[in-house]
This record gives sequence, C-alpha cells and structure tokens, in this order.
Amino acid sequence: MATYARKNIAFVRGEGVWLWDQNDQKYLDALSGIAVCGLGHAHPKITSAISGQAETLLHTSNIYRIPAQEQLGKKLCELGNMERAFFCNSGAEANEAAIKLARLHGHSKQIDQPAIIVCKNSFHGRTLATLSATGSRKAHAGFEPLVTGFVRTPYNDCETVERICDTNSNVCAILVEPIQGEGGIQIPDQDYLSRLRVICDQYDLLMMLDEVQTGTGRTGKWFACQHQQITPDVITTAKGLGNGVPIGACLATGQAANLFGPGSHGSTFGGNPLACTAALAVLETIEQDSLLANAADKGRLLLESLQQKLDNHALVKDIRGCGLMIGVELKTACTEIVDLAIERNLLINVTADKVIRILPPLIVADQQVEQIARITAECVDVFGNR
Repeated sequence: MATYARKNIAFVRGEGVWLWDQNDQKYLDALSGIAVCGLGHAHPKITSAISGQAETLLHTSNIYRIPAQEQLGKKLCELGNMERAFFCNSGAEANEAAIKLARLHGHSKQIDQPAIIVCKNSFHGRTLATLSATGSRKAHAGFEPLVTGFVRTPYNDCETVERICDTNSNVCAILVEPIQGEGGIQIPDQDYLSRLRVICDQYDLLMMLDEVQTGTGRTGKWFACQHQQITPDVITTAKGLGNGVPIGACLATGQAANLFGPGSHGSTFGGNPLACTAALAVLETIEQDSLLANAADKGRLLLESLQQKLDNHALVKDIRGCGLMIGVELKTACTEIVDLAIERNLLINVTADKVIRILPPLIVADQQVEQIARITAECVDVFGNR
C-alpha cells in the first residue's frame, strides 16, 4: 500500500555507522533507522546474540515463562527505577499499554470518563488510540471519529496543565515526551518534567513519559527524564531497544505497576526470546562500551560544530539538541535537504517541515561527527542559494 513516500535508494548491507546501496555506494547513516540502530549496523555482539538465540528457540508465547523476558524486565526496571514491565513489539503498542493503564487508574478512582492530558505537536503512534493522543491535526485527518478521552495542552506549559486539573475532574494522567521528536526536536525548560511531577502528585495523576525515541541512551542517559532526576509512574520505550529487532516496553512503578492483571492486556509476540535476547545484548553493549558517555560527548561536539558553521546563517532559526538527538530549525520548509544530503552520501531527515533531524548511532566517532556537521551545513548553503 502507498503508505510511504520512499526514496529511490535501497541499502543492501551495513557496518557500524555506514550503509551500502545496490550500487555499492557508501553512506554515513546519521538517522539510525529513525533512532533505532543505536549500535549501528551488523554489530557483532548483537549479531551473535540473535543468531545464537535463533538456533535455540524463537517463540513459545506468554502462556509460559520466558527467562530472557524476565531478565530484560529486571534490567530495564533497574535502569529506569521502575518495578514492572509489559513487553510488546513497538512504541505505539507501548503507548497503547500506557493509555490502558491510565484508564484503569481513572476507573479505580471512580471516574466514569477518564481523561489523559496530551500535548500539541506530540507524536505517540499510528494505532487509533495513539493517533488520537498525537497532537497533529494532519495525522488525524481522515481517521475520525477519534478515540475520546484526551485533553490537549501546549508543550512546555505547566500553567495550562494546572488549569486543566483544576477544572476537569476526569483527568487521571498525563502522557508527554521528554523531548518532542517528530514535533521538531523540541526541548522543554529544564524544570518542565519536575514541575509536572509535582502536579501529578498533587492531583493523583499518572505521570507517563513517552521515551520511545529518547530512550536507550539516545540523549546520553538511559532515559531522558534522568537529566531532570525525576521518576515518572510509567515509561514507554522501543526504537533503540532492539537495535532493529522489533520490541517495545511499558515500564511502571507504584500504583501503576499493579493495575494490569491476567487477561487485562497481552501480546502474542511481545517479549519473545529472540527480541529479549537482542535487547539484553544491546543494553549490555551500551554499558560495556560506555556509550552513554559517548552519546553525551559526541552530541556536544556535533551541536558545537553545527552552531559554529550555521549560527549566523540567514536561513537558520535555531540549533538545539540533547545527546545525539539534534535539530536544526530553518525559517522555511526544507524537506528537499534530505535529497541534497543523499547526493552527498549522508542520511538525515526533516521533521515538522522545517527541522533537520540528526540521530547518529551512539557509536559515532569524532571524525564522523565533523563529517555530519560539514555536509549538513553545505546542504543548508546549497538549499539557501536555490
């Protein structure tokens, strides 16, 4: 089906931060499969883990215990200061689980029509409930009637959240991205999440953080909320967790950890031995190779290099980032910059029409950081001169 406007390029192999197309042209991957391949391509430890598990056992279903799932659940809960995990296959599914937790929480408080606060310009997925939670009229168009039970607020605006809580007794949770990814790498005030935590405690709301894009080391921490040293009630994560193997997780603590019971949620493939083994290898590699520190360090270098090259450019409105999650916002729509970069053997993309999004693998090195910044700046120059 015509669900993607694909580029006329096909990749046939990869190694580290590099991809090769059918014509054996080599490209620097500064998109990581949209924040998925944090360890790059064909990483030997991940390849070994996947192949070893495939030789042993792929699937049994969640009717039975799955040791690798138990190990992964324990590890993720330790890393995120959570208590329990539900495993699925994608970020959208993880957010669906969070939405169901919120509704159970609301009904436990005798709320007949539970409502979840969500943000404008957010992105939470393309299933019907997560699409409804997403703050994009463009994404909603044609799919009405949407799922009800969502109340919208501007991003990075705690005052409006408080007013909603004061006037709407149906509110039971808030679902928010620590950094809006699809919305244009929007980074909130430093105290935004900590202020939301106080509001959630005051009004007995579940604080649910969509860390699908920001999790697994992308920002230089395991989860972006750890930059503000707060613990939410729910964390959703996916993308980088399996380095290309589909897996998602909804992590919960406190009252949120005990809302699901047998039969209240499930997944046929969620948390299968192959996906969990791959994810365990990803987490182990990030720890052993100090990739959180590398993401933070190389992210600073990339941001500084882009600022040095583009700060005074007439087309550039802002340059911002956290770890290896970088956005260069232009003053005009700039989707054609993606093709300009491809012509120069660099893979990036544009989100929110005007923001060049750069998401290199966590393994990126200094020389590659400089190459990304140089080519990106060159593309902005060429675009501006057209």
